Amino acid sequence: MLNVVDDVTKERPVAVPNTSISDHRVVRGSTQLIAQRGKPGMIVGDKGTELTSNAALACCGQIGVEWHYVGPGKPMQNGYVESFNGRMRDELLNETLFLGMIHARSGITTG
Repeated sequence: MLNVVDDVTKERPVAVPNTSISDHRVVRGSTQLIAQRGKPGMIVGDKGTELTSNAALACCGQIGVEWHYVGPGKPMQNGYVESFNGRMRDELLNETLFLGMIHARSGITTG
């Protein structure tokens, strides 16, 4: 699950459920979101492989957005998103039986 959360407005404009999320999917989603909502001042994320790839870093360089990585073992540097992800896991993902990926995508992106 890739959740994109706006630190200022606290809204979640994008949720991407999948069995695996590639760096190219992160770049495509980021590009689409920036086209819709405008360029953010900074992107904050952990050091997952999909976020540290050459594709993600090149995309940020091309659009001129700084990418900040949360320090290893320091989830409170991105506390709101960590809390959001935990609540989503507890209140939705652990409580819902999805019949397949299409069902999960429709329920999560509209729920």
